[in-house]
Amino acid sequence: MAELKTQRTDDDVEAFLAEIADERRRADARAVCALMSELAGEPPALWGTSMVGFGSYSYTYASGRSGEWFAVGFAPRKQALTLYLIDGFGDYEELLTRLGPHKTGKSCLHIKRLDEVDEDVLRELIARSLAHVRAR
Repeated sequence: MAELKTQRTDDDVEAFLAEIADERRRADARAVCALMSELAGEPPALWGTSMVGFGSYSYTYASGRSGEWFAVGFAPRKQALTLYLIDGFGDYEELLTRLGPHKTGKSCLHIKRLDEVDEDVLRELIARSLAHVRAR
């Protein structure tokens, strides 16, 4: 069975964040890093070459494939800051309406500028997602 390509590394998270060219994106990434670290109670770790994750959990699919993934994380992409909330957004419709400008994917929350979203709502989204993962 093929091994998951994106795995936790020992690379320096601060060095990774310092390399973000855009000053605003770098500041946003550092702010989200601090927020997620606080809420997760875990230090950041680089996963693959471009994702910062906090904590971890083990999973096993019905096919038998298993692995380990971060409990919550983010990636400072060129177009937007992408937050990975593992449980998706099905139960968060009300929070998302109050968040501010964003887009979502299955488990991805894309934010162009952190100063345009409600930090209290973002904090609650992250906290609820972490609680969901930890309850598994």
